[in-house]
Amino acid sequence: MNNIINLGIWQVALAYIFVLILIAIVRLRGIKREKQILISSIRMTLQLIITGYLLVYILDNPSPLVTTGIIILMETFAVFTVFRKFKGRLSRALKKVVAVSMSAGTLSCLAFYLFAVVRISPWYDPQYFIPIAGMLIGNSMTGITLAVNALLSGMTTQKHLVEEALMLGATPKAATKSIINGTFDGAIMPTINSMIGMGIVFLPGMMTGQILSGTAPTTAIAYQIAIMLGILGAVGITVIIMLQMGYRTFFNEQAQLR
Repeated sequence: MNNIINLGIWQVALAYIFVLILIAIVRLRGIKREKQILISSIRMTLQLIITGYLLVYILDNPSPLVTTGIIILMETFAVFTVFRKFKGRLSRALKKVVAVSMSAGTLSCLAFYLFAVVRISPWYDPQYFIPIAGMLIGNSMTGITLAVNALLSGMTTQKHLVEEALMLGATPKAATKSIINGTFDGAIMPTINSMIGMGIVFLPGMMTGQILSGTAPTTAIAYQIAIMLGILGAVGITVIIMLQMGYRTFFNEQAQLR
């Protein structure tokens, strides 16, 4: 189980044949995506190479300050990625809600996973802290992006229904209940769907990576089950915090739509 096949630079280079195939397909179909495919491939390569060398240094020189700094950087990048996705569409109040919910949801689940489930020691061990944080934050960012998009859409397309409910005496919470429920359901559904097909339709990346590195499949499965449950919790908690705080930003102090 410990015989790892190291990939040389030319072996990795051969994998870029798939990029060329995809570029050929989009060109033949007249789809203007060649530049985007090429740039994304080059960007991914450079980012991963830089990350790889940084991780070698960080893993060899564990430090609580470095680990904490990386987590803060990851959280900040995730939050600003959401802001950039909805540039010009988010109010200042909703931006604060996104930042708070991302931080509270992911960090609480990360702390529980690392200290109660995995029980790492020392607490700042980058070997576990950084990759697990990346998975939780990345999936939560996707969930909150879906939730923000659905919330903005729902509060726009169903504005008249919310106003009618308010005129009939409903509170903002009651008037937006169906929007919140539908948004929450849509945001967590991709995570649930990935769990349904996992192990039968596909093998997840984390588990595959561990098996390729020589880890026993049973150990890899245990980690994968635990991390998927952690991801489910992080996405669910992050999204519900955002929704419970976010819908209020659409109303003023008199419970009227802004």
